[in-house]
Amino acid sequence: MTKIDFTNCPRVPGRAYNGANGKKIAVEYEGETWILKFPPNVMERPNDQSYSNSCISEHLGSSIFRKLDIPAQETCLGIHVNGKTKVVCACKDFTSPGIVLHDFCSIKNTVIDSETGGAGTELDDVLNTIQLQTFVDPTLVLQRFWQMFVVDALLGNFDRHNGNWGFLVNQTTGEATLAPVFDCGSCLLPQADDHIMKMCLDNEDEMNARIYSFPASILKLNGRKINYHDFICGDHPCELDEALSVLLPKMKELDIEALVKDTPYITPLQQEFYVPYLSQRRERIFETK
Repeated sequence: MTKIDFTNCPRVPGRAYNGANGKKIAVEYEGETWILKFPPNVMERPNDQSYSNSCISEHLGSSIFRKLDIPAQETCLGIHVNGKTKVVCACKDFTSPGIVLHDFCSIKNTVIDSETGGAGTELDDVLNTIQLQTFVDPTLVLQRFWQMFVVDALLGNFDRHNGNWGFLVNQTTGEATLAPVFDCGSCLLPQADDHIMKMCLDNEDEMNARIYSFPASILKLNGRKINYHDFICGDHPCELDEALSVLLPKMKELDIEALVKDTPYITPLQQEFYVPYLSQRRERIFETK
């Protein structure tokens, strides 16, 4: 369980990423560029617990994607001291000189037959855009899309919007590849405080509500956000079945307890909560598969 202090790492100018969830800076660590994601300012959140959970969620979510053999951004947890000591999630920069990220939102804006703008998350329109885009073979993009959906269902990701997945493009050759999965900070109930965690552990109805009812996907079907359990257990595209056939055996072998316990800076209560939360989502959302 490695613990890293990023406080004195040299800053890398011009490489900070945009986003609403907390401050981000780029630093050099062991000769490579990492983006440090800070928890949202405590003044913007009702309690200290929700202040820190997004970084844990980011790291655990990315780690689980990689454990399931889906390329995902490398992350680690560390600290940064600037008056206060904060736990940060360091995300390894997967871009490089001449290799830039084009998120799906920007790609969607270039598809003139798309029914909505780049930010639109209506499922049929997203799937249509995947087929019409010419950056990467649509078959490969569709495969990645549904595999992300399955793992996001396991993790309870409520914000896999069009701006946090996409392609890496070589600016010289124009060649494009799928970018690693990134931005998993909206997984694993990042705003759940100690009270909510204890309540879920003590009350089966509270835990079930956070498995069967919410969080929902940001993707929409006929204008309504998709309920992960109902969609997976009901009628759905055959490509989702293909993703399930690949991922379910790997999910069943995933040692959730070991993964959680190996996470630095996690509190005993977080350990006690995340293990059953993930285990029960795995069992119940995919119960008919």
